[in-house]
Amino acid sequence: MTKPNLVLLGRFGAPHGVRGEIRLQSHTADPLAIGSYGPLTDKSGAKTFKLQSVRPQGKDMLVARVEGVADRSGAERLTGVELYIAREKLPAPEDEDEFYLADLVGLRAEARDGELIGHVVGLSNFGAGDILEIQPSQGETILLPFTKAVVPIVDVAGGRVVVEPPAEVEGPAD
Repeated sequence: MTKPNLVLLGRFGAPHGVRGEIRLQSHTADPLAIGSYGPLTDKSGAKTFKLQSVRPQGKDMLVARVEGVADRSGAERLTGVELYIAREKLPAPEDEDEFYLADLVGLRAEARDGELIGHVVGLSNFGAGDILEIQPSQGETILLPFTKAVVPIVDVAGGRVVVEPPAEVEGPAD
């Protein structure tokens, strides 16, 4: 389980070479910036990782050297580990329309008319875009694409998102 104040910044991939370097997928706006945040943690917040160096490899991948990892077998043990940072260590969003996806968890999800649909309980990305997970007061969670068409208003300061589910999600017409 992820500690609630942690934000996912990246994920270790496969080892790179035999000297302990490892591939790294970065989720930061500037991929190389992941190396400038200081120590990162695992999902539980219990294990810490210090990136000694980060360099680009190809279009969407980095290669990192991690403190304490000196060989391929050490890098292999990190494969698949997600890297997190405490939310309070991240800079504040600069623009009114900017926010961290982690800041949406806990917000009210409302219809355009203000009717409560539920609360945001998570966001996922399975490769085809971000998915907003909403828990209604009763029933199963609702999964919606996190797009401007479906979520036209994000009001973090006001504690809400406005949701316009696609017709196929709303259920059959009476």
